[in-house]
Amino acid sequence: MNFSIRPCQDDDDYWRIRAFLRDVFLRNQRRELSWQVARLDYWRYFGNECLEHYALDQAVTLFETADGRIAGVLTPESRGQAYLHVDPDQRTPELETAMVATAEAQLAEPDEHGVRRLTVWANGGDALRARLLGDCGYEKGDWPEVQFGRSLATPIPAADVTPGYSIRSLGDGADIPARSWLSWRVFHPDEPDDHYIGYDWYFSIQRCPLYRRDLDLVAVSADGELAAFTTLWYDDVTRTGYFEPVGASPDHQRKGLARQIMYEGLRRLKALGGVHATVAGFSEGATALYTSVMGPSVSRLERWERTL
Repeated sequence: MNFSIRPCQDDDDYWRIRAFLRDVFLRNQRRELSWQVARLDYWRYFGNECLEHYALDQAVTLFETADGRIAGVLTPESRGQAYLHVDPDQRTPELETAMVATAEAQLAEPDEHGVRRLTVWANGGDALRARLLGDCGYEKGDWPEVQFGRSLATPIPAADVTPGYSIRSLGDGADIPARSWLSWRVFHPDEPDDHYIGYDWYFSIQRCPLYRRDLDLVAVSADGELAAFTTLWYDDVTRTGYFEPVGASPDHQRKGLARQIMYEGLRRLKALGGVHATVAGFSEGATALYTSVMGPSVSRLERWERTL
């Protein structure tokens, strides 16, 4: 197959990639063999703007057919990590080999010893990519991402909110400092508080094209403290919602709040016409929560690692 390789040059390219991911997601029967568009937006407007700081033309690469159609897209997945998004009808070892070579040249990062390393993600059932990566010297790493998908055609259990709490949409700007601080406590439990960088990052979250305040949910205690949260990203083209993130305050855990807030998100998603929902996690606690709400996991994303 003949294809050309070029960087993502502007927002027109970015919106073409969004359309490409939607099409691929549907043709893959809503299996996340490539990102959903919500995940791309979350990376661009939060992960990249607030943490990674790539220029788009340095980080995102398009692989196009001779007639100008997108055959594949290469993106980072954090610094030193690469994700390959491929049109299932255009998929060949030659294309994926070229994508991996481009990732090695553009996305590998030096470790503390100055040695360049790269992680490439692959679905656990993807024999072609596993074989290709093994032939290129990659080895499977630890900490796979466990993925969950749920049809909204099945009944959503009623989940009464724990007494003393309520679930609502995130409020106006006055809620944002508390919401940001709660995220810090949930995802950085072992870091000193003086590492906290403030709440400006949350405005980047709200700039994502699919952001909806009615799907940005918080559980609130009787005294007004934010106790748990989830943001649900709804793509009405694929009619799919994507939970990212989900968490509960260490002071309010083991009360069922994270499960209850996810059920509320599913009910709101279905009321909007959604037919499917997804979520993914790494830790035992996250996968136990998601199993209780979504059912058994549907796939695993595995890390393949190489020292260059």
